[in-house]
Amino acid sequence: MSRRDELLDQVTDHVLAHGLIGLTLRPLAAAIGTSDRMLIYHFGSRDQLVTDVVTRSCERARAMIDGLPVADGVGAAVNRLWLAYQREPLFGCLHVYVQAAATGLIGEEPYRAAVRASNEIWVETLRAYLVRSGAQEDRAPRIVRMVDSALYGFLLDLTTDRPEELAQGVQDLATAAETLAAS
Repeated sequence: MSRRDELLDQVTDHVLAHGLIGLTLRPLAAAIGTSDRMLIYHFGSRDQLVTDVVTRSCERARAMIDGLPVADGVGAAVNRLWLAYQREPLFGCLHVYVQAAATGLIGEEPYRAAVRASNEIWVETLRAYLVRSGAQEDRAPRIVRMVDSALYGFLLDLTTDRPEELAQGVQDLATAAETLAAS
């Protein structure tokens, strides 16, 4: 592993633990035991470092989904995805993406291209998992759009402190996904 890759893993671990919002090079470098000059040397700029962290986080999220056991049907796959979304390392990876979006990083280059590429990887990862779990290829894109949007919404739901409401919403989503897969 190259020194750049080691640093990227350290920075990604730090961002997963502490968040992306407010990230500055000097405190980051001190936290991972290097200097801001070394980060600039290896990444060229803060922008490139953030872009690479978003990409690495997406790679980790993909590995998590790729490692999920095949579910017995699309509805069960939705429930399994929801459980994975709530646990580390996926929970942190999803929050890195949301933080990048919330701070406006996806509106300008180089972030827009990195987030777009991450989105394509993420959608393909979910599609492949749902197909492995029984979704037909021609139905999978519609199911992915519905499931991904809804699960992100449930994950970010700040309006309820009632887990049973979220659980019912996820179950309703699982039923809808299963119905769409079967029709």
